[in-house]
Amino acid sequence: MTRRSGSCFRCCLVVLAVISALCVSGPALYWKLKREPTSSISCTPCICDCPPPLSLIKLAPGLVNLSVTDCGKDDPDLKEEMEKQFVDLLSEELKLQKTVGEEHIRHMNITFGEARRVASQYQKEAEKCNTATETCEQAREQAEALTRQEKKMTSLWERRARELGWEGE
Repeated sequence: MTRRSGSCFRCCLVVLAVISALCVSGPALYWKLKREPTSSISCTPCICDCPPPLSLIKLAPGLVNLSVTDCGKDDPDLKEEMEKQFVDLLSEELKLQKTVGEEHIRHMNITFGEARRVASQYQKEAEKCNTATETCEQAREQAEALTRQEKKMTSLWERRARELGWEGE
């Protein structure tokens, strides 16, 4: 039963694919076959009653009267800024750059001071570690010296005990 339903399903899919292909490509094939050869067709000139395109003057008549000199004439801040001389503008720019540079230097000095403080703190910690290491090393050397001395003493007492008849373990 499943084999028959599978083959029926495949058949339906094939039919659906053929119908889809015809729907997509059918109109294009129809118009291609219906069209006559281009050599016998003569085109007549198009007659168009379209109005001429509108110009900018007709769309916005007030726009033509505006000029660059009228720009911002009602804004006092803009007017004052536009009246400045080129040299004044350059000097203002240099002052601004100087201020920014000073801010940058101040920030760098703060950062540098912080870095020096942290480096000093690390240096102090390193010195503490070095001192502690040296102290430990001296204590170890003293312990080794004491151990050598104890071994010598033990060896001496053992030798004396053997001479007096001790046989050992």
